Amino acid sequence: MKPRPDLLDERSPRTIEVFQLSNEAGVPYSHLYMEAQVFTPDSKRFILHRSATPHGGNVTDPEHHYLLCDLEDGGRLTTIIDELGCTAASVSPDGQWVYYFLDRTRVNEGSLRLKRVRLDGSGRETITVIDTALPGTRYRPSLLYCLSTISSDGRRVAISAFLGDGQTPNAPFGLLVFDVQKGSADLVLEGPTWCNMHAQYSRSADHDQRRDILVQENHGNVTDARGETTVLVSGAGADIHVIRDDGTHLRDMPWGRDGNEQCQGHQCRRGRSAWAITSTDSRSPAEAQLIEGRAAPHVGHVGSETPGGVRNDLSRNFTNPHFYHFGTDIRGTRLVSDAGSFDRDAQIVLMKLGEPGIEPARELTYLLSPRSSCEKGAHIHPFLSPDGRMAFFNSDESGLLQAYMIRGL
Repeated sequence: MKPRPDLLDERSPRTIEVFQLSNEAGVPYSHLYMEAQVFTPDSKRFILHRSATPHGGNVTDPEHHYLLCDLEDGGRLTTIIDELGCTAASVSPDGQWVYYFLDRTRVNEGSLRLKRVRLDGSGRETITVIDTALPGTRYRPSLLYCLSTISSDGRRVAISAFLGDGQTPNAPFGLLVFDVQKGSADLVLEGPTWCNMHAQYSRSADHDQRRDILVQENHGNVTDARGETTVLVSGAGADIHVIRDDGTHLRDMPWGRDGNEQCQGHQCRRGRSAWAITSTDSRSPAEAQLIEGRAAPHVGHVGSETPGGVRNDLSRNFTNPHFYHFGTDIRGTRLVSDAGSFDRDAQIVLMKLGEPGIEPARELTYLLSPRSSCEKGAHIHPFLSPDGRMAFFNSDESGLLQAYMIRGL
C-alpha cells in the first residue's frame, strides 16, 4: 500500500489520505464494479482483481485473479482465486466466504460451476455444476455476466447469462438463482431485453425484502446469434425493475423513459433500505442527476410516470449536476460519486444523505481528482466501505490501471 499524497490538491480535505493499493509492473489492477458485494461487514477486508478492468476480467485470461486486500495488514494482497475462467466474485454477508463462478461455457455448450472458498483460502468447494440444459428448459447458459449478487442471508447467489443456441438472433438472456444449500439453479427471468441486467439483491435483513433483486431492462437492444450485443439500448431507453428471486412480483422503478429523462445504466441499493438510487441523463436541463426511488406495482414500461412511483431528486440543490457512478455506505447515509466532465478533469466527491424519499443530498465535499483518462477501460467507479470511512477508485494516472483508496472520511 503506497501513500500517494501527490493525488491531493489544495481543495482536498486536510484530513484525508490516498493510497495506491496495487503496483505490479506491467499488470493492470482494478476494483470490481462498484455495485459488487466485495467487503467483509467489518470493513477490514475486500476483494479486487488482477489483470482486469472496471468492467470485468476476461475468462480466457490465465492472468486474471481475485485477490484479498487486508487493510489491517497494511493493504497486503493475497491471491485467493486464480482458476482459469474465474468470474463474478461475491463476499458472503457474514464475511466468511467468497462465492465465484468458473465459466467454461461456449454458446450452447460447455459448463459452469458455482464455487466458494473461505477468505483464508481454506474449504474450497464446488456448490453445483451446470453442463446441460437448465431444468425444465431447453436453454444452456453461456457468456456469464461479470457480476454476481448474493442475498443478505447468504442462501442464494444470482447471476445473468446468455441463453441463445448460436443460431437465433435476439435470443434471450436470463437470471439464474442458485440455492447454496440445495445446490440447485432456477431460471427466474428470461427475454431478449435482459442483456445487461446488473442484478443486485436487497441488502435488507427483512424476511420479504431480502428476496428482492434489482434488475435493468435494456429496451431496443440488438444481439446477434452468438450473444454479442450490437445495440445496447434504443428509443426511450432502459428501465429498472425489482423482482422476487422466485420470478414473481415484478415491480417498476420510477425512472426514465419519459422523453426527457433516460437511465444512464448505473443504479445501486441505498444501503439496507428498500430505496435505490440511479443516475440519469436529462435533455432539459442537460444534467446527470441522482434520483432515488421505491418500486411500484408493474403496469408497463413508463419509467418516471409509473403510477404510485415515489421519486426524490437527491441532486436538486446542486448547480448543474453531473454524476455518473457512485455507491453508498451500508447505512445509506453517505454517497461517493464521480462528478463533472468524463475525462481527466473528473472529480470524486462525497455527500451526505438525509431522510429517504424526502430530503436532498447535502454537504457536497470535493475529495480529489483521480487524473484518470476515464476511457471505458479506466472508469473511476468510486464506492465506499460499508462503514463509510474509506472510498475506493480506479485510475490509469500512472499509465497503467491501478486500484486506490481514500482514508480518513
